[in-house]
Amino acid sequence: MADLWRSARRWLTQLRPLRVPEAPARAFKDLWPGDAARGQRLVGGVLEAGGAAYPLLPATAEAPSQGWGPADGPLLWRAAAHGFCWLRDLRALGTDEAVVTARDLAHDWLAHGAAEELAQAPEVAGARISALLGHWDFLAATADDAFRRALMARIVQDGRAILSALPAEAAHRGALVTLKAAIAAAVALEEPGWLQRALRLLPGELERQFYPDGGHVERSPSQHLAALQDLIEIRNLIHGVGAQPPASLPLVIERACQALRFWRHPDGSLALFNGSREESGTLVDLVLHHGQARGRAPMLLQDTGFHRLQASRTLVLVDCGAPPPGAPPDPATGLPRGADRFAHAGTLSFEMSVGRDRVVVNCGAVPFTDGAWRDALRSTAAHSTLVLADTSSAELRPEGLGRRPEHVEVSRIEQDHAHFLELTHDGYRRQFHALHRRKLYLAENGDDLRGEDAVELPGGEVESLAWVVRFHLHPHVLAMVQEGEQGVLIRLPSGQGWRLRARGARVSLEESVYWGGGEMRRSQQVVLAAEPGVASVVWAISRVPAQGE
Repeated sequence: MADLWRSARRWLTQLRPLRVPEAPARAFKDLWPGDAARGQRLVGGVLEAGGAAYPLLPATAEAPSQGWGPADGPLLWRAAAHGFCWLRDLRALGTDEAVVTARDLAHDWLAHGAAEELAQAPEVAGARISALLGHWDFLAATADDAFRRALMARIVQDGRAILSALPAEAAHRGALVTLKAAIAAAVALEEPGWLQRALRLLPGELERQFYPDGGHVERSPSQHLAALQDLIEIRNLIHGVGAQPPASLPLVIERACQALRFWRHPDGSLALFNGSREESGTLVDLVLHHGQARGRAPMLLQDTGFHRLQASRTLVLVDCGAPPPGAPPDPATGLPRGADRFAHAGTLSFEMSVGRDRVVVNCGAVPFTDGAWRDALRSTAAHSTLVLADTSSAELRPEGLGRRPEHVEVSRIEQDHAHFLELTHDGYRRQFHALHRRKLYLAENGDDLRGEDAVELPGGEVESLAWVVRFHLHPHVLAMVQEGEQGVLIRLPSGQGWRLRARGARVSLEESVYWGGGEMRRSQQVVLAAEPGVASVVWAISRVPAQGE
């Protein structure tokens, strides 16, 4: 019935003729910096997005265009290409070559990409509308009249289509992207009816997208950052035309800013949970500035399901929540619709920093790729937590998660500036009838992080199940096994020394990878392999006093 009503609304909307203006009615400015290096690579014919890099090339007399069709790259990478995410990077490059590349790609998309099913998806069309309007001066202001008319005609067509598709079906940030574009199109095309409809839907979307503690529903620091950028743009669009924003909008922005502070390590960039990468600390600062953020980072996001332990210069961020809800992918395009589209099997994993040095990390993500690397980085083994029987705590699917932890319990005690967490998840119950229990204690001086990981079975027997606890180390960290001491010596870039010791497990140092930045880097991981029949492993990461202390 919902699909029938949506189709009827789309048909009725298309009956009304719309004027195609020569240019947007109001000036728009994209607020966020691009990456000039990525822009330069695109001038060379390669688009990088979400950890995936594939050719994006306009057609020539010798070869057809590349990048728009189903065979040209992974689904989410192509969605980014059709969404014109590349305009920001070409603008950052700012050369004549960059302008020519932007216009050539836009021309080619109009000729060869616009008819693709993926290009019509509301979240993809919405991203494209925002990109075109935000970069109009860069892309089109000095272009020929025919090119400008063709772009404006497409903005009108896309704007009408996404208005008829509201409210968006996706449970993730894509719905917010769609609604933002509807507001932008209404302002650019001077369509007050469109604006009124979008503003009526905005309060409900805010409630659907953000938890009361300010965290985004996808539980991903990267997606949270992008969603907060969307909110700031929406606020500016509404204020720009003198309209009245929903009363809830400034409150959601304020809470989302505080949640963004929660995700930051002391080096200024973001923690690596659920499809996230470090992101630029400069961008995070800019978003907080435009969000008019006040106050300090909260110590927990109770509704989102994360805890922050901080003592002196040591910071520990812990995933203490169940994965977000899923949904079947869109039948027409295959795009994921659930809030778990980027979710990892990293429940109860943690990251640790000392000052500006990251020490224990998760491995990062390449969310727009397909196949082995994407799933390897989403697996439990790519996170700093317990892995039972070489199995992930959640089932990895292309559109999100299948089997997953359903109940995550957490208890927190703070006393004399020390922190204690007791955690449990049931992600292994269905396959092994087992629970993972984790205890974490951070001493008041920050020099001692202690933990205990346990596998709990109904009969108490664990002989038949092998399990390990993994601590992935940042690439800047140097590590060396200390023979006979059941420990690993860790040296930070600052020169400070730390030691990881364990009881009930064999300690080893293995290779790992880190994909928190723009490219894969080799790193190491400490692996605690539980001794046969052992139900719990106790470990500690402690600072080694410097000479003279």
